[in-house]
Amino acid sequence: METQKTKLYFASDFHLGAPNYASSREREACIVSWLDHIKHDAAELFLLGDVFDFWFEYATAIPKGFIRLQGKLAELSDAGTKIYFFKGNHDMWVFDYFKKEFGMKIISDELFIERQGKKFLLHHGDGLGPGDASYKLLKKIFRSKFCQWLFARLHPNLGIGIANYWSSKSRLASYKKEGTITQQYEGAFIKSFYKQLKNDYGNFDHLVMGHRHFPTQFKLDEETLYTNLGEWVNYAYYAVFDGVELKLLDWNNHHEK
Repeated sequence: METQKTKLYFASDFHLGAPNYASSREREACIVSWLDHIKHDAAELFLLGDVFDFWFEYATAIPKGFIRLQGKLAELSDAGTKIYFFKGNHDMWVFDYFKKEFGMKIISDELFIERQGKKFLLHHGDGLGPGDASYKLLKKIFRSKFCQWLFARLHPNLGIGIANYWSSKSRLASYKKEGTITQQYEGAFIKSFYKQLKNDYGNFDHLVMGHRHFPTQFKLDEETLYTNLGEWVNYAYYAVFDGVELKLLDWNNHHEK
């Protein structure tokens, strides 16, 4: 008898492509193993950005590699799992390839949903909060149609080559853990814009993000639980909602955070 699919799964920041091909292939195998584990009961899968360390869809070409991940996502989609792909700061140039091939819903910024009476605000996490004006400006430039048109004029060998060079200089290129982040620091950062989020969206039960690379979960107030999904270069955390509670789990060790 087939298991009824009722659970929601969340993961973020696989950063496939960084820091090198060999380690990314090993990570891809881990991710595929996790997806194979959840496919029997996953009603919806939310990938909250930076699945790839770089992605750009040319009119007739996409970056090669990681076909096993794409195949497994296609399998889940074909079996009825709804998949949401959030644009991160590393893969913001996702356009319609995943929508056409896998039926994914592409999310440019935030997504507000309600499931089983619980309200979720989902966002990759980049560009939120005060400060970081230079990145916020850069994000607007990179997301502009003109900038995308210009980059598309580059031959894929050159464009992807430049992107791979940038990846080699990223904070994950040396397998650096975001170990200096504490729950107190993270809480102060989130609370700096939490009030504005509530003004924009009303009350919600869960705020789920990636981007910050440190898996953690704690209450922002009596109502809202904050969950950061971490990253999969140094960690392998994911979250699952069973209709009652949202748990942050370690795929490598199979225990709760």
